[in-house]
Amino acid sequence: MAVKNLQDLLAEGVEGKYVLVRSDLNVPLKDGVITDFGRVDASVPTLSALSEAGAKVVVTAHLGRPKGEFVSELSLAPVAEALSERLDRWVPLATDVTGEDAHERANGLTEGDVLLVENIRYDARETSKDDAEREAFAAELAALVPEGAFVSDGFGVVHRKQASVYDVAKVLPSYAGGLVESELKVLSTVAQDPQHPYVVVLGGSKVSDKLGVIEALAPKVDQLIIGGGMCFTFLAAQGYSVGGSLLQEEMLDTCRDLLDRFGDKIVLPTDVVVADKFAADADTQVVAVTEIPDGWMGLDIGPESAKAFADALASAKTVFWNGPAGVFEMEAFSAGTRAVAEAIIASTANGCFSVVGGGDSAAAVRTLGLDEDGFSHISTGGGASLEFLEGKDLPGVQVLDN
Repeated sequence: MAVKNLQDLLAEGVEGKYVLVRSDLNVPLKDGVITDFGRVDASVPTLSALSEAGAKVVVTAHLGRPKGEFVSELSLAPVAEALSERLDRWVPLATDVTGEDAHERANGLTEGDVLLVENIRYDARETSKDDAEREAFAAELAALVPEGAFVSDGFGVVHRKQASVYDVAKVLPSYAGGLVESELKVLSTVAQDPQHPYVVVLGGSKVSDKLGVIEALAPKVDQLIIGGGMCFTFLAAQGYSVGGSLLQEEMLDTCRDLLDRFGDKIVLPTDVVVADKFAADADTQVVAVTEIPDGWMGLDIGPESAKAFADALASAKTVFWNGPAGVFEMEAFSAGTRAVAEAIIASTANGCFSVVGGGDSAAAVRTLGLDEDGFSHISTGGGASLEFLEGKDLPGVQVLDN
């Protein structure tokens, strides 16, 4: 693909010119406070480069799923504050997206200024399935940056055909931001030229969410480790009772088929941590996967499984990890995810190329206080990274093709 990038735009000169940037600032919040700044930090290099080059920067981003309505809890105000701190300059927040306040603030920008407009998903046209609605909204976004350019830097949304990601790139001269470019480069290495042994670790709750990537990667990998809630559907497919654990009954036949075809590669837990309820203060016990009590639910892999997973990762030369091994947000069920992460860090130190596939896995690394530099790359886009590895076209990338 002949995609122009941020360096091309900077070489053309942006001093005094408008640049619209789509960033991924969809951060987790608790009581209005950002609990993980990973995506904010990842957005800073591109914004900083444009600001320092004298551009008038207008940033769009989403937070959560307000479904086209103003939801005060999903305001980007905490993000504007975080950006101000990291860019060492005030980043004001427009109170609307393409309305009067956004236009007044955009019109008042001077060289190097950065403006964040409100949650792009406050406007229902952003995610509309109607092309004409999205195109009309994209035209309004473009009007904020007269004679400007567009930089796509939100890797976490490039798999979405949305107005601020896809349609606006058809209206303005468009460029891949530094974050998008680096993500594609890293994931291309994993997808096209992985060194062997190649080990993929998948977790999370549902088999259906990961079916595409399992089908795409299983023929290519040496081992496919499966933990998280999704492992219980595989265990049930083997005939085990999983008690009150998460189970997708409609996926049982699919799991049996996957085990028939790739059973020599698939590594499943042999023991699990079960609880009598889904709560941090639940009663827990470690049991073999063949002995899960009725009414109890599996919420983490057990110590025997953690060791087996670590052993499988020890000799890996390429690792892709997407999805926690358990409910890491609760300390009682965090040991499995920690063990997986620490095993990947150890392999990386021995020369393995390791990629954390965004989403909950990236959040787990930071929540558990692990060294982010211990991994070769931590992606900002869980869904986007999975779809890329599945071989799907990413609309927000394809549209940049010049």
